[in-house]
Amino acid sequence: MSTKTKRSASDIFGSILRNQITIPLAALLLLLIFNFVADPGFFKISLGMNSAGNPVLSGYLITVINMGSELAILAIGMTLVTAASGGQDISVGAAIAIAGSTILRVLCGKDSRPETLQAPIIVAFLVAVIVAMLFGAFNGVLVAVFKIQPMVATLILYTAGRSIAAWINNNELPIVSDETFAVFGGFIPGCPIPTPCFIAVACMIIIALVLKFTNLGLYAQSVGINESSSRLNGLNPVFIKWLTYVILGVCVAVAALIKTSRLSSINYSVIAKDIEMDAILAVALGGNALSGGKFNMAASIIGAFVIQLLTTTLYKFEVQSDALPAYKAVVVILLVVFSAPTVREKMSQMSKKLKAGKKEVA
Repeated sequence: MSTKTKRSASDIFGSILRNQITIPLAALLLLLIFNFVADPGFFKISLGMNSAGNPVLSGYLITVINMGSELAILAIGMTLVTAASGGQDISVGAAIAIAGSTILRVLCGKDSRPETLQAPIIVAFLVAVIVAMLFGAFNGVLVAVFKIQPMVATLILYTAGRSIAAWINNNELPIVSDETFAVFGGFIPGCPIPTPCFIAVACMIIIALVLKFTNLGLYAQSVGINESSSRLNGLNPVFIKWLTYVILGVCVAVAALIKTSRLSSINYSVIAKDIEMDAILAVALGGNALSGGKFNMAASIIGAFVIQLLTTTLYKFEVQSDALPAYKAVVVILLVVFSAPTVREKMSQMSKKLKAGKKEVA
């Protein structure tokens, strides 16, 4: 009876190690434990009032969930792009600048500081979605049709994107004074939970439904694993790769709405700076192979919140901003290495050898 119990326990441990979602969850737990030991006040959540007199929740955990929502949305699109094309889009930050500039241009019209909105917010957002999808389609054509390596293909928009964003608004810094626009990056009146949290949850539900009721996930994985084989099985690898970049464009537009809404303005050179690297790290931390193929969307989303938790933790302990990337890189490298499929496979093999050795001794 005890032997069976030991076997079942070791089998459960092995299956946990092989599960792709284990590493991001373990990383999340370790960071939470570290913060609890270092300062239990990290978990304090307080209910206060903002300048408008509405109830709002505040605290480090709220900051992680709030700011991590943007990264989680981008991780959704980046996961699909990585799975299908075997590469990453490094133009995400510049694309957010373009989409955000488009939103403000539509809302402000010719006057960079209008007293009232010149167009409905939904119209501005839809225009930004179209613009972001077009730039995503452009990247998709370079990758899928012209067979350019994804990082090289998206380097074009990475380089020129912020200049395009500034050109859209004639190098001016538009400011939206209407309070309704600030809701998308702030709080819904009467609701203490940050609005970006609801937007992120909506995006997660939509992608979950898409992956469940369509073959998008299966097709993206098939193309990423073996493009030639997927073509022989009747799939169109060019279209599938292109489609994933367009979907990433939609995610970029949503993130741009949140980003610009937070400040009701935009800084072309700073907005979403280096966010593409965090999105790529979230995908890697989720255990997804950066060379393409099989993916786990839930693991990528958890990875996004782990990255944000790490960033918030470093800021909390007053790490200098110029040294922040170095600290972050060291920790992320360790997490990504342990989340790599080859490492998990080695650990699983080691557990099997240990079990075999125990059996021989017995």
